[in-house]
This record gives sequence, C-alpha cells and structure tokens, in this order.
Amino acid sequence: MAPLKFAANLAMMFREHENVLQRYEAALNVGFKGVECAFLYDIPVHQVSEAKQKAGGIKQVLINSFPGNLKAGEMGFACLPDKVDLFRSTLETSIEYCRVLDCKQLHIVAGKGPSDQLSRATFVNNLKYAAERLAKENIVGLIEPINSITVPGYFLNNFEQAVAFIQETNSSNIKLQMDVFHLQHTEGNLTHNLKKYFPHIGHIQIAQVPFRGEPNSFGEIRYDYVFKLLDQLGYDGWIGCEYIPSGKTEEGLNWLTDYGLSL
Repeated sequence: MAPLKFAANLAMMFREHENVLQRYEAALNVGFKGVECAFLYDIPVHQVSEAKQKAGGIKQVLINSFPGNLKAGEMGFACLPDKVDLFRSTLETSIEYCRVLDCKQLHIVAGKGPSDQLSRATFVNNLKYAAERLAKENIVGLIEPINSITVPGYFLNNFEQAVAFIQETNSSNIKLQMDVFHLQHTEGNLTHNLKKYFPHIGHIQIAQVPFRGEPNSFGEIRYDYVFKLLDQLGYDGWIGCEYIPSGKTEEGLNWLTDYGLSL
C-alpha cells in the first residue's frame, strides 16, 4: 500500500503569509507535494500559475468552483433555480483556472437555499451538466456536505443526501468530497460511515472537531485510527489538511511524526 498523500489547504494553513500566492512556496518548503485552495478567483489565474511554478510546480490537487460574493454570504449557485445560467457561465471560469493550474478536481459548491423539490431538481440537473462538461476537460466534479453549524443555510448538509444526488446524477465523474470534520459533526460513527461512503469518495479532508485544529489537537477524533482505517480501505487519493493551525503552520506539523506519517 502506497503512503497516504497530504495536501496543504492554502486557505487555512500558512496564514503567517498574508498573500495566498506566497503560501505555495511555503507549502513546498516544509515538504508538501500538493496543495488545495478554496477560492482563488480574486487573483488572475496567470499570477496563481506563476506562484505554483515558483514552488517547483507543486501539484494543484483541488479548487472550489466560483462562489459568487462571499462577503454577501453567497456560496455557489448549483442549487439555485434562478441562477442556472450563472452557474453554467461561472463553471467555465472554474474550468479555465483548472486548466491553467493543471487541477483535476473541482469542488462544485452547492449554494445556500432551502432543500425543496425545485432546488433538489436544479442541483441534480446542474450536476449532470457539470459532469458532462468537466469530463471533456478530464476534471472530476466533487460535492461536499457541510455541517449546519459551520455554514448555516448551506443546501448540502447531509451525506446520505449527497450520495443520493451522486446516484441520481448517474455519472462516474461526480464524486463525494469527504471532510471528516463535517462527517463527525453531522453523523459521527466514523468507522461505519467511512466504510459505507468509501465507494463514492473522490477526495478527503481532515481537521479536529470541534475547533478545527491540527489532527493531534484536543478534540473528538482519534486521527491515528482514522489514518490506519483509510490505509486499510486502500485509499490512494489526496487528503487535504483543511485545518486552522494553532500557531505557525510548520510548528503544528508534528502530528505527522506522532502518527508515523510523512509528506
């Protein structure tokens, strides 16, 4: 079994560097071979690409789709019946970022809205459209349930529902983004649920619960056990470190040696 692969989340890690572009090189310097970043759309893609190349061409594992106006509370358009055209047009923007950054996974953010019949149908139809469009670019689409404590009002907040949407989309090009932080918040029972959802998983993220700190920080989850379970299940994808360091990022990476892991 190949070693587990960890990617730095540049939205949360290396915040000692104010500019996200500087975090690419910072991640490389401590040993990361891959990075993920939620929203880069306020930076021209050529500048992001230059930062990536400066960091030795570090692998861009994942980005999120265009979210809209985050300051106004927007979090994507995929579930919104009156925003279908906007979803499709901004999907092209996301594809352009993926293409330039050689990123093969796109988290399709669902948006905030009620889970009524029209919103559910809109979401599935948009996922079907995205699956076909992304497949032409060799990009996998991901959907992620987000717990209602962290992001109140987010449309997709249930893992069972997410799998049902994936099955209804009926495309191998739409997979589950499994953030263990959100799974523990919403369902717990990690052993059973990781095994249950494993066939649908395309990407995994980690953080301690409830404070979203390093995996070995005080909290509810025994990540030494979780990592061994993922190894036993044969997970060979990337694991995004979507946690908030308690201090300087590099000083908080001792969880790797604690658990007998490496970058």
